[in-house]
Amino acid sequence: MQWFANASVPWWIAGGWAIDLFLGRETRPHNDLDIGVLRRDVGEVLRSIPDWEAFEAKDGALTRLSHTTPRNEVNSLWCRARGTQPWKLELMLDESDGELWLYRRDREVRRDLRSSVYRTSTGIPYLAPEVQLLYKAKHARPRDELDFRAVVPHLSSEAKNWLRQGLARTLPSHPWTYAL
Repeated sequence: MQWFANASVPWWIAGGWAIDLFLGRETRPHNDLDIGVLRRDVGEVLRSIPDWEAFEAKDGALTRLSHTTPRNEVNSLWCRARGTQPWKLELMLDESDGELWLYRRDREVRRDLRSSVYRTSTGIPYLAPEVQLLYKAKHARPRDELDFRAVVPHLSSEAKNWLRQGLARTLPSHPWTYAL
């Protein structure tokens, strides 16, 4: 990920690609590349790609980000090289408290940032699959169901337990809770 080579803050692959990095294979086609960053670090990340433009994504609308701090209610920035049409990546903004990752939909669901981001054998950082699945559970589209079924057999007991507890707290009747 040469785009963020100059960033001195944590970042990680998120979304379906994070699932595939965990599994070590591409399981399905992907429409885009999601990159996770801590909200507190988004300015540094954007400065590492100075020739790019970013747009706040909220309620189906895109608004050009006029500074390096998105509005508090915005959790996603769409980015592309300035003057080009295709979107290259989506920055997913995660919350934190010191070295704790916080689930933005319920800040009581938290864990150490170091255990929330895994690395491939070549050093590529990606969101832990149990954390990614917690995000995916809210809407559980067909591709999210595929991701869940592909990942669960490979999760550790600890990861399954963490996901089960997160689901029980945030989506108590979610079918994945029972499948775990």
